[in-house]
Amino acid sequence: MDVKARAQEALQQSPIQTLRELCVERDGAVLKLCGRVETFYHKQLAQELLRPIADDCHVDVVNEVSVAYPQELPAPRPR
Repeated sequence: MDVKARAQEALQQSPIQTLRELCVERDGAVLKLCGRVETFYHKQLAQELLRPIADDCHVDVVNEVSVAYPQELPAPRPR
């Protein structure tokens, strides 16, 4: 299995839904992680999930995931 497929499979097996929705692209000796998550923690978690695979295959991980916070809840109406 190639490095891109291994990386995508690792994301698909994550218990975190937003990580399963991320994409992986290969550009030479670089794995690009892309997509959108709601927290910086999930962005970092996705990157670290791919690191052992990247190290094993001698490629770098470039984390291009954007963080888009969920819209704020509307203010409660006064009673």
